[in-house]
Amino acid sequence: MSAHDHVPPVAEPGTVTEPGPGPVAEPGPAAGRRLPRAAAVALATTGLLAVTTVSATVTVAVGKPDSRPAVTAAAGAPTSASPTASPSASPTATVSASAAPPAPAPVPTSTVTGTVKDGRHDGDLRYFLLPIPAGGESYGPADGIPLSEQEMIEEFDGGAEAMRALRSLGYKDAVTRTYRTADGKAEVTVTLLRFGSAAEAAFYAKYDTRDLPAIEVTGDPAARGYISKPKQAAYTGSMSGISSQGDVEYTVDVEVKGEPDKALLSDLMKRQRDWLVSGR
Repeated sequence: MSAHDHVPPVAEPGTVTEPGPGPVAEPGPAAGRRLPRAAAVALATTGLLAVTTVSATVTVAVGKPDSRPAVTAAAGAPTSASPTASPSASPTATVSASAAPPAPAPVPTSTVTGTVKDGRHDGDLRYFLLPIPAGGESYGPADGIPLSEQEMIEEFDGGAEAMRALRSLGYKDAVTRTYRTADGKAEVTVTLLRFGSAAEAAFYAKYDTRDLPAIEVTGDPAARGYISKPKQAAYTGSMSGISSQGDVEYTVDVEVKGEPDKALLSDLMKRQRDWLVSGR
C-alpha cells in the first residue's frame, strides 16, 4: 500500500461538532477515510510537479515581402542620376536615431490579501502560503491554487463521506503551491487547510500521518516529519512535515535528487509557521 494521509476518525454527525479545549479521546480507525496527499498535489499542480525542464514552441508571424521599391524618390527630386554627377556627391539618405530599448516588463504584484489575529486567519488563504524564495520558480499560478470541494472529494478514499468527516471538523477551504528552488535541486509543495478553530486544526493534524520513517523537525514544536530515502543516489528522495498553527493545518512536501537533508525541511517548516503566526 502506498503512503497516504489519514483523515482523522470522526464521530457520527451531530455527536461532536468541535473538539473541546481538554484532551480529546482517540476513536478507532475509520476505514475508507484517507486522503492521498501526493495525488492531491499532483492535481493541484496540473501535472507539473515532476517537470524539471520546460520546452516552449515559439511561433513567429512573418508578413509578405513589401512590394514597394526599397527607396522612394522624394517629391521634386530628379528621377534619374545625372551622367555628370561627381562620384563624391553626398548621399541623400539620412540615418534616423536608434529607437530606445523597450522598458522592462513590470514584475507582477500579488493582490491576494489576508490578516491574522489570535490564531485566526481571515481573507484569502493563499496569502498565508510560505513565500517563494528569491530565484524560485512557481509551477502554476504564483499566488497558489485553491482546491475546490469537488477536487478534494475526488482525492479522498471514501469520496463524499470523507468530505463530510472533514466538514464535521470545521473544514473551510484548502490551497496549495509548488515551486522549484533557485538552484534547481528541490521542489517544495506547501498545502494549507483552514478549519473553524485552532482545536479542530490541531486535531486534524494529529491524525494526518504518513506511512514512512519519522524524522525530527526542529524549529516547529508541533511538527512531525517523515522521510523517504531513495534506493540509489540518482533517484528522488522526499520529506514531509505536518503541523498546525491557529486554525490552519499545514504540510510541506520536499522532493530532492538523492538523500534529503532534514535541515531543509526544518527550515521550511519553521518559516511557514512564522508566516502563519505573523502574516508577514
